[in-house]
Amino acid sequence: MNSTLAAEENGRRTFVLILEQGEEAFTATSRFAAEKQIDGASLTALGAFERAKVGWFDPAARKYYPIPINEQCEVLSVIGDIAKDDDGKPSLHVHVVLGMQDGTTRGGHLMEGIVRPTLEVVLVETAVHLRRRKHADLGVALIEFP
Repeated sequence: MNSTLAAEENGRRTFVLILEQGEEAFTATSRFAAEKQIDGASLTALGAFERAKVGWFDPAARKYYPIPINEQCEVLSVIGDIAKDDDGKPSLHVHVVLGMQDGTTRGGHLMEGIVRPTLEVVLVETAVHLRRRKHADLGVALIEFP
C-alpha cells in the first residue's frame, strides 16, 4: 500500500491510500487506521477485486451471511466509516457495490476484497471521535454519541 496525507485542516486529516494487487482491502484499511490512530472517519473507494466476500445481515438471526464473489469485479462504489470499537481499536463499517462482467451488480457489507489491480481509498477524518458499541440484542455494533 502507498498512502499520502492529502490535506490537514483544523486537526482533520484526509488520506489517500492506493492498495496494490493481492492486498486484502478490509485488513489493509483497518491496519492503516490503527497506525494513524483514526477513531472517526468516512471513507470512499473505487478500483477492482479479483474476488470478494460481501455480507447480508439477517436481523432475525442477528448475523451476517457471507456471499462469495469468485470472479474479477469492478469496485463501483464503496462507502463506509471508521469508529472506535469496544476495545478501543478502529472498527470499519463498509458497504460495497461490485460490477460483474455481464453488467449486473452484487453488493453488501464488505467482509473481504482481494485487490486486482488497484483500490483507491479516500479517508476523511470527522470533527468528532466516533464510538461503536456492540448491541448483543441486535447482533451488531452501532455508533453512539457521548
